[in-house]
Amino acid sequence: MEKEKEIATERIEILFKEAANVFKKSAERANRYVELARKIAMKARIRMPGRLKRKFCKHCHRYLQPGVNCRVRNHKSRIIYYCINCKKHTRFQLRK
Repeated sequence: MEKEKEIATERIEILFKEAANVFKKSAERANRYVELARKIAMKARIRMPGRLKRKFCKHCHRYLQPGVNCRVRNHKSRIIYYCINCKKHTRFQLRK
């Protein structure tokens, strides 16, 4: 059981690396990699690592590249990611 979760985490990491590499060439393929990573996480019943949660939109599940298809802002000890595709935002609390 523990080995399966470890393998799933490795695959999720690989998919996000590939999404970052292929985003400039094909945004749709990067979105597909994010979709596959989410499905793996749900199937294995593991949480998406915190640093990867910020790399996709919670609403439309697309890969986010700051400055290209999302805006990143600081406001009152929060980081706000605004997705240009679905026009929604996600807020992350900054730790002290």
